[in-house]
Amino acid sequence: MKKLFAAVFLSLAAFGASAERADSLKQAVITFDTLDVDEVTQTRILTGNVVITRGTLVLKSDRALMKETPEGYMSVTLTANSGKTATFRQKRDGGPDLWVEGQAQRIEYDDRAELVKLFANAEVRELENGRMSNEIRGPFISYDNRKQVAQVRNDVSGASKVGGGRGTLIIAPRRNPAAAPAEGAKQ
Repeated sequence: MKKLFAAVFLSLAAFGASAERADSLKQAVITFDTLDVDEVTQTRILTGNVVITRGTLVLKSDRALMKETPEGYMSVTLTANSGKTATFRQKRDGGPDLWVEGQAQRIEYDDRAELVKLFANAEVRELENGRMSNEIRGPFISYDNRKQVAQVRNDVSGASKVGGGRGTLIIAPRRNPAAAPAEGAKQ
């Protein structure tokens, strides 16, 4: 049991490759069908095929509530219509083709804290050269990019509750199939 716990902990730690640092310094380009703006509260409500692009970060949903602090930090709450999901995708630092992507019924993104929270039917995947290397599924996932920490909880509230849902962690093999010992070979 201790070995299993250690393997899961190390997998979550490996899941924490950092997002593209330059994205936070780029302009946000947003497309939508309708927009309501309150300049006093710096609140924007976007509806209809919302796509937010900031560098390599792409957020998509049916509806988005955006707030901006006086310092210029954004917080975004993406919500999907029934039967659909909100999504995000972002390039990770460390190589030319490393990505993290996810989906859920609701996604909250906090630019200042570099925190992404996914609620209800949450999934987060890491991709390396187009191949899935790690995947986490659960009712709630929180990913702190700054600390490189992921948390999965069995309830959409972000808490673990007795009798709550279950999560799934999938770890793809890291070794090259050509380097694996041949079947039947002595070890």
